[in-house]
Amino acid sequence: SSLRHPKGTPLPFPTFTAAQQRSTGDECGPEDPRDEPKHPLSDCALEHKAIKLEEQVRDLTERYRKALADSENVRRRTQKFVEDAKLFGIQSFCRDLVEVADILEKTAESAAEEAEPANPNPTLQKIYEGLSLIEAKLQSVFAKHGLQKMSPVGDKYDPYDHEIVCHVPAEGMQPGTIALVTQDGYKLHGRTIRHALVGVAVESQE
Repeated sequence: SSLRHPKGTPLPFPTFTAAQQRSTGDECGPEDPRDEPKHPLSDCALEHKAIKLEEQVRDLTERYRKALADSENVRRRTQKFVEDAKLFGIQSFCRDLVEVADILEKTAESAAEEAEPANPNPTLQKIYEGLSLIEAKLQSVFAKHGLQKMSPVGDKYDPYDHEIVCHVPAEGMQPGTIALVTQDGYKLHGRTIRHALVGVAVESQE
């Protein structure tokens, strides 16, 4: 039976267009596949990802350690350079100063020869004594700053410290040892700044 109005008038049967039907059907249909929750990563994929992350961490850690080691080496080299600059910055000055010491020593020796007891001369004696005091004070100042005179007589020849200027017969000395010194050598904080000029003992040729 058809629908009727309360007063008895029949109501029109509702009709839907195709577009309305499609719209209604879409609303009632399944959800968009894109809205479905994504599946979580499998255990294998997670394990692979964890391994890669561990490798990256190890690589970065190794790079960091190398960077620290390089930085420490640079710091040590810089510190050594600064320390050497402090110790050996006066090296050139010391080379010049030891030449003054040579002159002073030779002058004192000459004064000593002139002031022998056989020919007493109060003036020369005082000059000799004064030169001796100056020489001793100069060597004391040298030692204070790390500058030391070598005393190689009787030692074995060392090309890093000595320069041979002559050979002498080994009279009671071991061949190859230093028999005499013609010019003193000096070291500054253990580094040779002037080689000693020496005569080395050799076996005599008969």
